[in-house]
Amino acid sequence: MINPFRPAQDRRLTHIYAIIFIDVIVGSAVGPILPEFVKGLQRPQLWLAAGTGLFLGVQLFSAPLLGKLSDSYGRRPIFIISAIGTFLAGLLLLPVRVGYYFANRLSDGLTNGMYATVRSAITDISPDDQLFKNLGIEGAIISLAFVIGPAASGLLLTAFDVVQGDQARVVAVMAVTLSSVNMLLSWTLQETLPNPPITVDRAALKTELAQSINVATLWSRLLAKDRPIGSNRSRGLKQLVMMQLALTLSTGYYFYFVTFISFGPLQMDARAISYFFMYFGTLSIVINYVFYTYFADRIDQQRAIIWLAGLGAPVLAGYGLVETSVVWLYILVTIDCLTLSLIQGLIEGLLAQRTNDDDRGEIFGINQALQGVASFGTTVVFGALSLLNLRIPFAWFAVCLAMVAWLAWRNE
Repeated sequence: MINPFRPAQDRRLTHIYAIIFIDVIVGSAVGPILPEFVKGLQRPQLWLAAGTGLFLGVQLFSAPLLGKLSDSYGRRPIFIISAIGTFLAGLLLLPVRVGYYFANRLSDGLTNGMYATVRSAITDISPDDQLFKNLGIEGAIISLAFVIGPAASGLLLTAFDVVQGDQARVVAVMAVTLSSVNMLLSWTLQETLPNPPITVDRAALKTELAQSINVATLWSRLLAKDRPIGSNRSRGLKQLVMMQLALTLSTGYYFYFVTFISFGPLQMDARAISYFFMYFGTLSIVINYVFYTYFADRIDQQRAIIWLAGLGAPVLAGYGLVETSVVWLYILVTIDCLTLSLIQGLIEGLLAQRTNDDDRGEIFGINQALQGVASFGTTVVFGALSLLNLRIPFAWFAVCLAMVAWLAWRNE
């Protein structure tokens, strides 16, 4: 269980938040320019979906591997490796060519598995009564960075009046510069895992890698962690991970949004996309901060998930009906921030409560790997559905979110 005697305030927590903040800014800043890499191809929405699927799919093996390594070598080395990987991935975007786009998606996806380590590190240094708050703040920071990234891109392109053909390269240079700052922050981070064993051999790493690319093995490992040897009691991991997988299927709409508003009836350019995500992220950070600071640990989290998912499902369906109405798009995203955008932190908080220092990174890694499978699957589905009609994928996302409500209700 989580150690209740850790200090309520820890400077390492702020340090971790800073790393997350910059990492998400880098990832979200390049979002509006990605259509530039595929716009000359036939069916560009399909190629964008393929790149997203590659980015998410490689986390199938990178997340549990990095999580396992963080349990053995500590969290800090994984932060450093991931920061270097993001920097190198950014360099691949400087030539605005489709081949480099896919290389970037592969490289960045490999090190994006660090978020299992991020949540493990936050849990390492969080007292029991601060866990939901600290993980909620992580979600709020991600939301803030999610808006700062596109906003920074929009301001950069506007301030320097960058012409259409140069926009992607200019934003990529900014992303590389910020990634170099994160390498420094990661290097100066103090370890959060007390006395890591540092005892993983090559054979163990090969075994971990082989197990990580086998979905059935991943699920078996989760079940073994859920009901440890010699215990007849379930830790509740299976139920929570199933809810998170259904949520991941629904939140594929985050990755689909750029495709929909770029090539759909709204026909937004990079600047308009940046402004939209500015609003989305700003509202989300405020609502997440208030919710997780003052309400999350005082409510029945399981029941809250039921209501938030149930109310959020019609919102996802509604996105497909906005046609050319920017007003309706902004109304729906406002309701989105008040409902389904709050669910992720609740599930992560419940999951963190069921881990301990010995296997936290491994459990979060397995969970993120399974999420990678779900993300890849939902990308394939919405990519195929978008070929029929760009609005249809939102019906898929809505059904998946309704499944979250059903799973939470069944497990209450």
